[in-house]
Amino acid sequence: MSGELRQACFDTAWLVRNLRSARFWPLNRVRPCRHSPVGWIGGAAFGYFSPPLQKTFLNLIGNFIMSKKTTAAITTIGGYVPEDRLTNADLEKMVDTNDEWIRTRTGIEERRILRGEGKATSDLCVPVMEEICRKRGISPLEIDCVIVATVTPDMLFPSTANIVCDKVGAKNAWGFDMSAACSGFLYALTSGAMYIESGRFKKVVVIGADKMSSIVDYTDRTTCIIFGDGAGGVLLEPNTDGYGVLDSILRSDGSGRTHLHMKAGGSLRPSTMETVAAKEHYIYQEGQAVFKFAVKGMADVSAELMERNKLTGDDISWLVPHQANKRIIDATAHRMGLSEEKVMINIQRYGNTTAGTIPLCLWDWEDKLKKGDNLVLAAFGGGFTWGATLVKWGH
Repeated sequence: MSGELRQACFDTAWLVRNLRSARFWPLNRVRPCRHSPVGWIGGAAFGYFSPPLQKTFLNLIGNFIMSKKTTAAITTIGGYVPEDRLTNADLEKMVDTNDEWIRTRTGIEERRILRGEGKATSDLCVPVMEEICRKRGISPLEIDCVIVATVTPDMLFPSTANIVCDKVGAKNAWGFDMSAACSGFLYALTSGAMYIESGRFKKVVVIGADKMSSIVDYTDRTTCIIFGDGAGGVLLEPNTDGYGVLDSILRSDGSGRTHLHMKAGGSLRPSTMETVAAKEHYIYQEGQAVFKFAVKGMADVSAELMERNKLTGDDISWLVPHQANKRIIDATAHRMGLSEEKVMINIQRYGNTTAGTIPLCLWDWEDKLKKGDNLVLAAFGGGFTWGATLVKWGH
């Protein structure tokens, strides 16, 4: 077998494998014979045409079929932050800290707080859903699925997604919550994209939202300076032009749970008078250990994603990082070879809204995004969880 013919065979195997994963209907519904698309490709590879024609034929077939691969494009963005602000000056009156110390170590100047009796995470999500429907010109009845990434659900059950669907009138949608701390939106976005790619659903809403003020101890200066409340979300719809969620690398390491967690409230330590008195229903964080893991985890996975997709810093239009700490963001951008002008940063205004940070960045920067921009979304959170997602902007 000639070298060109052998390469054509390898090309055929690669094409068939990828076409099956893309659910190209002829390859999933016909037996491989010379009268089917698989048979035509196989026949070309094994000698029906001369080697140069084989490669031309394969390229034509490959380009045609791959152009029909369905991806999940972000077609609309929504966001919401409460009106009430908690500034560094306010915190100076509550704990032993000061504005300069907070700004130099975190980059945060203020954060938003959801106040009011009976207000919960679903109340952050509802304005996001309403904005998405309004901007896209659709009814909530057209939404197929809602995924809410959060660690502060309204209650353990039912899910916050169920409550949101009820409040906005999305009566034809099903939904669920996803708990992956600060990486939650990336996990939920990847999951939502798979539902779109499967062909089962046409409109999937993915929301990242947290009312962190509900689990922050405002006498603990190591955590109360960091977190705020907020929500952001996107609408995912099918696309066959190569835009949308293109690749994701998601990681987790449960051994990191000792460094960042809530001690009580789960089945391990159910709520009691003792756990409440011991303040075990608030965030517990070992700052130095988390910082060390976060710097390496976010930077490494972002670089890995770029390498896997053969991209350099010049190819990336925007880094959309989780807004946990300005120093972590800077380290990630440096590892990716990006200048500060390519990094979305709003931590100074909102603080760390956990699952809400990345979609809130997209919401803030929406008017700066251009069709065809390559975005890398990167996050690190409790668990430990971390990951990076490559998105080609489609509108």
